[in-house]
Parts: sequence; structure tokens; C-alpha cells
Amino acid sequence: MGMLVCMSFSFARPDAAHDLKKNIVAAATTVVSAKSAIEEKMGLYDSLELESKGLSRQAFEYALEGYNKLLNSGKLAKDNLLSILDFSLPSSKKRLFIVDLATGQLVFNTYAAHGRGSGETMATKFSNEPNSYQSSLGFYVTGETYNGKHGESLRLNGEEEGFNDNALARGVVMHSAAYVDESVVASQGRIGRSQGCPAIPESVTKEIITKIKNGSCLFLYSPDKNYTSHSKLLNENS
Repeated sequence: MGMLVCMSFSFARPDAAHDLKKNIVAAATTVVSAKSAIEEKMGLYDSLELESKGLSRQAFEYALEGYNKLLNSGKLAKDNLLSILDFSLPSSKKRLFIVDLATGQLVFNTYAAHGRGSGETMATKFSNEPNSYQSSLGFYVTGETYNGKHGESLRLNGEEEGFNDNALARGVVMHSAAYVDESVVASQGRIGRSQGCPAIPESVTKEIITKIKNGSCLFLYSPDKNYTSHSKLLNENS
């Protein structure tokens, strides 16, 4: 007596395979678009002669990467501005750079302090912990202003878990300081230090805070391997 052998086959639904292909293509397109946006804006590094002003190319490239991700996630209400504080420079140099990406202008280049726990002339240690008096690396979105003991100050929302997300709780804000001044550099070879805040010169505080408040991107950079290796904004595609 012959045996009838029944074989069962399962096939992927054509629409499921099509959706998968669409998702792969969309993801690849997003990555390519992000790279194109960064490459386009990298031209500003040369046109604004930022290298001659001291800003490292790596700092600018990283800043654009994180800015682009924050922009795509809808976190930047003021998306024409990018502020970079380059801690690879000593505090005796003007290491805060504020670029208007829409007009292609460097609108501010001035001094900015690091926390006294981070080092003397160079910032070499960083922390997200309360009472460390150290600066916190990474990307911030600027918040609202308030009047405190340093006058008008700017709240900073840390966007990177484990690196700067304690900024508000620590009271890390942008404010003016008399110890951040060219005359201090002339007398002691460096500016003074804060308790962790990116303090700036009194002469430009109002202009800078008015310019960058309420939703612009601020990046505090250092070639710190722990940060550059583990920052999700620098190491994960989105």
C-alpha cells in the first residue's frame, strides 16, 4: 500500500518582507542623510577659520553629530545655534565658540571657566556627581533664565545619562563671573574656576544668554576617552 507523504511549507508574507525592506532602506537613508547634513556644515570649520582660533576639528565634528541627533529628536527649539566649549584648550584661551549655522557666522568667541575640581589651567577630570565641583561633559539643551547670586543665569538641561543629566540638580548653570576676564589671564596666567558651571565674562553674559536661551544646543567637549567611547549621542545611530 503506497504512503501519501504530506509536506508543509511556510512562506513569509510578501507584505511583511516588503515592510522589512522598507525599514532597512529607511534606516540606511536616515544615516546617509545625517552624514550629509554633518558634512555640509563641516565646511563652516574652514570658512570661519575655527582652527586658527583654537577650536579642534574633532570637537566641531562631534558637536555637529550630537546637534543633528538632538535636532532630529525635536529637542531644539532654537536650531540655528551651536555652542561649543572646548576643554582641550587651556582656560587662558577663548574656548567658548557660538556659531550661527543658518547665517554661517561665529557670533561669539570668549573665555569660559571649568570647575575647580576639574583641574587648574586645563580641565582633565569630569564628573556628574553632586559636590564634585567638576565640569560635566556632553550635550545640553539651554533652558530658561533666572536671577540668582550671579545675576541673570541660564539653566542647562543635561541630555546625556551618566555624564551630565544631574546638571539641574547640581545647580550647573551658565552665569557671569568677575574671575573670567582677560585681565585675570594677564595677572595669573589663567582665569578663575567655578564650582562646575561654565561661567563666562560679565561683559558679554547678557548678550550670550539672550542669544542662546530657550532651546539651543551646548556641547562641552574634551578628548576624554570614557566620554567619547560611551556617549550615546556620539556612538549610536538614530
